[in-house]
Amino acid sequence: VFPGVRQAQWLTKTKLVEGLPPAVQGILDNPALGLQELEERAKHVVSHARLWDTAEVAPRREQYCPTLFENLIHVCRLMSGKYPSLSKRMLARNFRIAATWERESILLQIRGLSGILMNSMTPIPPVASKEEILATKEHVLETFYPIAPTIDLQEVNVYKELNDTGQCFRDGYPYSHPHTLFFLESANVRTDRFRPEQLRAKMLMFAFGNALAKAKALHGNDPKVLEQPVVVQSIGTDGQLFQFMVFQLNTTDLVSNDGVKNLVWIDSDQNLYERAQCVPEIKKRVVTKPAGISGFQPDTFKKFLALYLHGTV
Repeated sequence: VFPGVRQAQWLTKTKLVEGLPPAVQGILDNPALGLQELEERAKHVVSHARLWDTAEVAPRREQYCPTLFENLIHVCRLMSGKYPSLSKRMLARNFRIAATWERESILLQIRGLSGILMNSMTPIPPVASKEEILATKEHVLETFYPIAPTIDLQEVNVYKELNDTGQCFRDGYPYSHPHTLFFLESANVRTDRFRPEQLRAKMLMFAFGNALAKAKALHGNDPKVLEQPVVVQSIGTDGQLFQFMVFQLNTTDLVSNDGVKNLVWIDSDQNLYERAQCVPEIKKRVVTKPAGISGFQPDTFKKFLALYLHGTV
C-alpha cells in the first residue's frame, strides 16, 4: 500500500509543500523576537524529562514524552510577558472531532480522539496568498490506480453525517478557534507507536478534520472556496523526533479533483536531541559515555516555539 501522507493528500484534496511556510519561517528568522533566549531553558527541559523525572534508572517513553511536551509548552508560555495575547489560549484534552465530506462518489468521515488541541481566541491568518491559492488549480493530485485510495479505510454504515468540533467549541466559548494539534506517540513498545510517516498522515487527517468542522460551523455545509481559509497546525513527537505541519483549508468543495486545492506544509523528522544517556557507560573503570543529553538541536525547539507564536507575532 502507498505511504500514508500521499493517501491523506488525496482524501483531503491537498497539495504538499516541503518545509515550513514563509509566515512561520519569518518568525524563526527574526532575531528581534529573542527565540534564542529560551534555548538553555529548553535544554534543561529535555534533561528534566529524560534524566531526572523518575526514581527509576531511566524514565519510560510513556512518562518522558508527555513530561517533555508539558515542559516545552511551559517554556513557550514564558513569551506571554512579551506578547500578552499568548495568554488567550487554552489546551483541550481528550476531545472528540467529527467531520464528514464527499470525495468523488465516496462519503468519508473522520471521527475520534484528536490529540491535544490548543485553542485560541483569534484564528491564525491564512499563510498562502490568494494568488498561491488560485495557483493550486493547476496542481494534479496523485492517483493510485489500480489501487483504490480508500483501500485500507474502515467501511461503516453512516447514519448521521456529523460535523462536530467537540465540546470545546460550543456557542459562547471564548477560545473558539483551533490553533495547534499535538500528537504524543508515547507508547513504550515501538510496534505500538505510529511510524513517522503514519504519524504525519494522522496529523494531516486530523488537522483537516478540525479545519473542515470549523469551516462548516462558520460558513455552512454548502461546498465552496473559502473567502477566509482556515489554518490549523499540528506537531507530533515520540519524545525525541518531531514532525511539524501547517494545514490551510482553502475549499470545502472536495468531490472533484478539479479546482482549488487545500495546502499543507510539512517539516519532517526533526530531532530535538541525538541521545539521552541516563547512566554513564563505564568500561574498565573509565567513563566512556558520561550521563547527559548529547546533540541538542536548538533549531527544532525554535520551530516548536515559532508554531506556538504563529498567529500572535
